[in-house]
Amino acid sequence: MFREAYSGPVNEAATATAGAPWEGHVRGSRGYRRVLAALALAGVATFAQLYSTQAVLPLMAHDLRISAAEAALSISLATIGLAVTVLPWSFVADRIGRVRAMGIGIAAATVLGLVVPLAPTVPLLLGLRTLEGMALGGIPAIAIAYLNEEVTRIHTALAAGSYVAGTTLGGLAGRLVAGPVGEVWGWRAAALAVSLLATVSAVLFLVLIPKQRRFTPSAATGLRGALRTLATHAANPKLLALYLQAFLLMGGFVAVYNYLGFRLHAGPFNLPASVVSLIFLAYLSGTVSSRWAAGLTTRFGRRRVLLGGIAVMSAGLALTLLDNLASTLAGLVVFTGGFFAAHSVGSGWTGAIATTGRAQAASLYNLSYYLGSSVIGWAGGLAFQSFGWTALAVGVIVLAITTAAVTAAVHRPPERRDR
Repeated sequence: MFREAYSGPVNEAATATAGAPWEGHVRGSRGYRRVLAALALAGVATFAQLYSTQAVLPLMAHDLRISAAEAALSISLATIGLAVTVLPWSFVADRIGRVRAMGIGIAAATVLGLVVPLAPTVPLLLGLRTLEGMALGGIPAIAIAYLNEEVTRIHTALAAGSYVAGTTLGGLAGRLVAGPVGEVWGWRAAALAVSLLATVSAVLFLVLIPKQRRFTPSAATGLRGALRTLATHAANPKLLALYLQAFLLMGGFVAVYNYLGFRLHAGPFNLPASVVSLIFLAYLSGTVSSRWAAGLTTRFGRRRVLLGGIAVMSAGLALTLLDNLASTLAGLVVFTGGFFAAHSVGSGWTGAIATTGRAQAASLYNLSYYLGSSVIGWAGGLAFQSFGWTALAVGVIVLAITTAAVTAAVHRPPERRDR
């Protein structure tokens, strides 16, 4: 089932001299298009499932008679499950291959996703969501490592941006399916519908993903070797700054989307759940900005583009402080675009900085990313419930400013080696 698919005739070989080593899929080639299409489908399967309950949190809270923060645990525990398994998955992928590891993870997650709507109790529901997240840990970090190995170096930043754009479409698709279905048939039907979407996407991913051509299985180094690899990355201040960026920005991003629905559902807006779910259309701005930002890095460098993305997301979130629906929605679009611009640069940058152990470097980024999602995404609910939307939004802006300050200090120009 997890056999690597054949990518068809390799046209890239025509650009190399006879006997020269293959440098990866070139932009515009058939293999390059299949890589991006397959990983976009993996993004749909992963992120549609991971955040499948986010669009129906108010409905879930009402049906299960739990608080907003307790309902948000269905998101936080899934992301914690993903966070704690990204590193083990990276070592598995080093042994059995990137494609096979991603295939196993995505298949296990879709099976668990189909069982989640049947959970009769809250503890069982949360347990299944945690296991689902653990299975999904085999996708995000390995996908970035796969890109850095299988796409020509000059095009890896753009390919990473395209992959992130695909993940935004996945998250959007899941939420747009869940919202209307949940409004009519309840949150359980919504979760089932998203899981069916993820299942179709997973099958198409397995069919389209090209076989690996630059992967070499790593010898088992044991716990000591694994810790040595991780310690090398943890000692790199440039990577540490990116990990902090992932933790703080993703945490703030998830907190905004977790609780903005509650704000719009209540006064003075009083919007129904089916309409509130449409706020996730703002993800389309991230689809555009992530790829656009990746292209801008070739002109302005990663540092400037990342800082620009942080500034944009902060400005957008400030607009949501007004009790005006138009400004709130416009601010959400700007906030989302800025976040994904910063994220696409940061996630791709880890593979460029790390010359060895790329899967582990990307896994540490994703570990930070999803720990932020879990911890800050949940803690934001405490601020929201106690002090309201203004406290939550201002807190996230402070996190963004902190991230920008650290990034500016650590990633000082010139950075020609990392670009």
